[in-house]
Amino acid sequence: MALSNNIIGAINFVATLLSIPIIGTGIWLATKSGNSCVKILQFPVIILGILILVVALAGFIGGFWRIPWLLISYLIAMLVLIILLACLVVFVYLVTIRCSGHLAPRRAYLEYRLDDFSGGLCRKVRSSYQWDRIRSCLSSSSTCAELNQSYRMAQYFFNAHITPLQSGCCKPPIECGYTFVNPTYWISPINTAADMDCLQWSSC
Repeated sequence: MALSNNIIGAINFVATLLSIPIIGTGIWLATKSGNSCVKILQFPVIILGILILVVALAGFIGGFWRIPWLLISYLIAMLVLIILLACLVVFVYLVTIRCSGHLAPRRAYLEYRLDDFSGGLCRKVRSSYQWDRIRSCLSSSSTCAELNQSYRMAQYFFNAHITPLQSGCCKPPIECGYTFVNPTYWISPINTAADMDCLQWSSC
């Protein structure tokens, strides 16, 4: 029993040390005020680091000093964290289960539509507040900009295997009939009698 308590204490001592750089990363992300993507991540990373720190300290102290109630609290906390992680995995699976992409004529990449995802995610993304945050994040990252460096000719771009995020967010839907200038700039067709995605799409 004493040996198992020492092992629990040693493992959680290492976990305590590992939580420090996680919290530090969250604080560092908070200082990057110019990047909209990291603003989305900074608080979850800090909270995750603090949770790991608290749980690991409980296991470390309870294991080395053989405090039964602290060890019980540690085991309950670990059970809760495992259940939450399992719920997150199931949630991500349910949200993305229908999204497999669509084949497009004369394109190597797949087309992705928002309606392929779950209704809850669609409503979340379609809200003006959430979409403004997503668009700001994409604009401040190299997700779309790097396409311009790699594919300068239309045929090279059409034969490229780009990511689902780049296919869905960096270019207009193929059915809109936009004319390629570069991977992130397309000329709108004269006749825009298509669905709302076509009318709302902008190279800006």
